[in-house]
Amino acid sequence: MEDLRFTDPQPRIHGTASLKGCKLGRYSAVGERVVLREVQLGDFSYFERHAEAIYTTIGRFCSIAANARLNALEHPMERVTTHKITYRPNEYFRYLGVDGAFRERRRARPVTIGHDVWIGHGAVIMPGVSIADGAVIGANAVVTKDVDAYSVVAGVPAKKIRDRFPSEIAARLRDVAWWNWSDDKLFEAIPDMQNLEIGAFLKKWENA
Repeated sequence: MEDLRFTDPQPRIHGTASLKGCKLGRYSAVGERVVLREVQLGDFSYFERHAEAIYTTIGRFCSIAANARLNALEHPMERVTTHKITYRPNEYFRYLGVDGAFRERRRARPVTIGHDVWIGHGAVIMPGVSIADGAVIGANAVVTKDVDAYSVVAGVPAKKIRDRFPSEIAARLRDVAWWNWSDDKLFEAIPDMQNLEIGAFLKKWENA
């Protein structure tokens, strides 16, 4: 019998979105005119409108705002020209194919996003960056280095502003790993997520 507490877990993809080689988790969502290439999107995570990502793995419960760019495209600055004519000449000439070596160079620098990460409007995540669980990326930030768990970063280039929680609380949150809970357990915990102070929430649910 269908459990009426839960909606359809199938990913929701806007009709104008463009996806290629992607894997989408349960309850995930991809918004208007989002472009994804070889992206793995975790359960409950979502992209808002006009965002883009390539060669990126994203954990569960991530919120990716409009116009964000994950794994911004690299251009070959060491070549005669940075223009794509050297790595995608097929767009201009017959008999000249995509530069496979350059594409593999791009694939070799994936972006990795943990669980419960919020990426703000217009933020850019550069190739090879890892963002750990619980981090927050400010609007229009350009992230060039790895971001620690539960850190809040902003700016160009992005720098740490503060911690989202004290280190002891952050460690307990990672240990409890609520993002791996079953749908049933999440359903029961949501009222406490809404109403309990973080320490009280952890005290109640750490051994639940």
